[in-house]
Amino acid sequence: MRGAVIHAPEDVRFETLEDPKILHPTDAVVRTAATCVCGSDLWPYRGADETNGPRPIGHEYIGFVEEVGSEVTAVRPGQFVVGSFATSDNTCPNCRRGFQSNCLNREFMSGCQAEYIRIPNAQGTLVATQEPPGEEYWPGLLAVSDVMGTGWWAADAAEVRPGTTAVVVGDGAVGLCAVIAAKEMGAERIVAMSRHAPRQELARSFGATDIVTERGDEGVARIKELTDGTGADSVLECVGTAEAMGQALRSARPGGTVGFVGVPHGVAVDGQELFSSHVGLRGGPAPVRRYLPDLVDRVLRGRIDPGRVFDLTLPLEQVAEAYKAMDERRAIKVFLKP
Repeated sequence: MRGAVIHAPEDVRFETLEDPKILHPTDAVVRTAATCVCGSDLWPYRGADETNGPRPIGHEYIGFVEEVGSEVTAVRPGQFVVGSFATSDNTCPNCRRGFQSNCLNREFMSGCQAEYIRIPNAQGTLVATQEPPGEEYWPGLLAVSDVMGTGWWAADAAEVRPGTTAVVVGDGAVGLCAVIAAKEMGAERIVAMSRHAPRQELARSFGATDIVTERGDEGVARIKELTDGTGADSVLECVGTAEAMGQALRSARPGGTVGFVGVPHGVAVDGQELFSSHVGLRGGPAPVRRYLPDLVDRVLRGRIDPGRVFDLTLPLEQVAEAYKAMDERRAIKVFLKP
């Protein structure tokens, strides 16, 4: 088969790889229907995360089951499935509490920007649709496998409730999906922090009521101005930088909550400042598996359309161009078809 391999910063190649096989009775092999480039893939692409030699890359996928191990009964060959970037048995204590991304048998997916994928813990990781969906639903279902699930976790962790004010820090695919989540959870006012007109327009179409273009101290001041000087009930941090986290914490009101889902890079939280603020803080890798059945259903019913974050479609063989387009912010998110 063929798939994406990262060799070094700014060096992603489409190469011949060994076909995946069932290695454990809990595995499945999936033929990829679609995959994509995630914002977190840009960390190694930009050199912020070290790449020690060539390795397959990518962790988002939808597809058709080709083969299952002897202990996999939840899905069968031929079914269309949606998975998560973190595998889970869905039976351990952490999974039963809804934190499948911290499963005691967790494996983080990699090598999903390829024609075929081996899925560990397939029994607890994969969710099958009742019948193969039309291709018009594929972008939305692919978004559910990570960015929509992560945006939903941002809103859930930030305790978005009906009638409240939510602020979304970040206008990438996760941030835009977080706007959808805040809307679905009933936030009355949703402030999207964005400097890019096309992304602002998409955020408004997803439910944002206000746009704040300022950053740093000016951004925080603008949020305070919009909230009678107190700050937001919920702040959804969807970037992962020190600047974004600082802006998120200072934009929340006393008693408010920050949900942080951006993979932290250079982030350090001042304990004294947090203590004095009365702001709650919760985040981490999104437990996408917790939300998959509900989000898949919302996409198939047309309730939400997170697939609109894909503003560029390319054949998988052009994966290197997909990385360039996202790195240069010519695309929000790239949809790749084998």
